[in-house]
Amino acid sequence: MIGIFGGTFDPVHYGHLKPAQDVMRELGLRKVLFIPNNVPPHREQPQLPTVMRIELLQLALQEYPRFELDLREIERDGMSYMLDTLISLKQDYPDESLCLIIGMDALLGLTRWYCWRRLFDYCHIVVTARPGYSLPDDLHPEIKSRLATSAQALQHNEAGKILIKSVSLLDISASDIRQRMARGEGVREWMPASVYHKYSEIISLNAD
Repeated sequence: MIGIFGGTFDPVHYGHLKPAQDVMRELGLRKVLFIPNNVPPHREQPQLPTVMRIELLQLALQEYPRFELDLREIERDGMSYMLDTLISLKQDYPDESLCLIIGMDALLGLTRWYCWRRLFDYCHIVVTARPGYSLPDDLHPEIKSRLATSAQALQHNEAGKILIKSVSLLDISASDIRQRMARGEGVREWMPASVYHKYSEIISLNAD
């Protein structure tokens, strides 16, 4: 199985890297593809230029040998719809099961994604959640019907299941990092050292 982790990565930080590492280890994923958005359809546009987001991701992933950078959304014109990405990935990895890694907030907003039901034709969805999480009573019936109770359900099906995994989520967001850096506060502990130093350099150059 191959993990898929998409996002703006504006900038990348441990709140991205650590949950993906937990999921990879617990599900025995062969690798995790980090796929930066070009034009994200469900959130504000990135503040960092694309080339800088990619450079920071390249630095971060050097510390994780089974994490790979995948630029197919950057190289594709228009909105970065996950369905298009999954179709492309399935063409490249026809014999692999794909596991899309998302957070709980993304799961609760999944019905607003482009052609969301078709996602299940191409992948499983693995949702990272805090220990002791609870699902809302009004969760969409189709999402409820796809919930799996163990990782074995993913291994026994090529696609179509949702597994919620408790992981040690970190209270970090890219917006917090940007705000703290703008105030001159340190965020060294929130990202790999190579990323922090490069991001600090980018911020300094932009300030000048």
